[in-house]
Amino acid sequence: MGNIRENIEKVNTIKEKAAESVGRRSDDVILCAVTKTRNAEEINEAIKSGITDIGENRVQEIMDKYDFVKPVRWHMIGHLQTNKVKYIIDKVSLIHSVDSFHLAEEIDKRARQNDKVMDILIQVNSANEESKFGITTEETGNLIQDILERCPNIKIKGLMCIAPFENNSEDAGIYFAEVKRLFDKYSQMERERLDFTILSMGMSNDYEVAIREGSNLVRVGTAIFGARNLS
Repeated sequence: MGNIRENIEKVNTIKEKAAESVGRRSDDVILCAVTKTRNAEEINEAIKSGITDIGENRVQEIMDKYDFVKPVRWHMIGHLQTNKVKYIIDKVSLIHSVDSFHLAEEIDKRARQNDKVMDILIQVNSANEESKFGITTEETGNLIQDILERCPNIKIKGLMCIAPFENNSEDAGIYFAEVKRLFDKYSQMERERLDFTILSMGMSNDYEVAIREGSNLVRVGTAIFGARNLS
């Protein structure tokens, strides 16, 4: 792996080619740098290199880094426990991982206490993988309906999914395509606090495929920062 700036340039080049291959503009696809286990110095280097959005998987990492990172849009992209919502409600721009009405209720409560409307995505597990969070495609409509009716301090901005890891990344396309169909369906609906403009799909191993299938926000970590040191 090269340095962070060079890696971002490589990712942006691939992003541009993938978007252009299906007649889309690269600028319409947000590159969200995933900063799990990365320190503030590395994150700030990415921001200096053009990153405007960063995604964190863990609430504690947001808390630890928030005051040391240059101004940027923070995304909560990992599984979010209800008892942790209060710590990030005033820090993140978008919560990607809403997968239950119970969690939505807590986000709504904390957003109301902070006098804000919180932008969220519904996490869809289109492959029905037991090891991953997210609701089924069949459950999506009911959850959207419940949030719109009962959570006035939430705005639903779209969907998020994590495809199964495939040795051939092209095989992930069917899972992305299914979520894109759902996204298109709800994009047509005109409801207050329903603003389907963000489809968060694709990570370091499959973001090129995700873009071709319609993603407009990709969550890329190792392709930017290198392999994580998990020791």
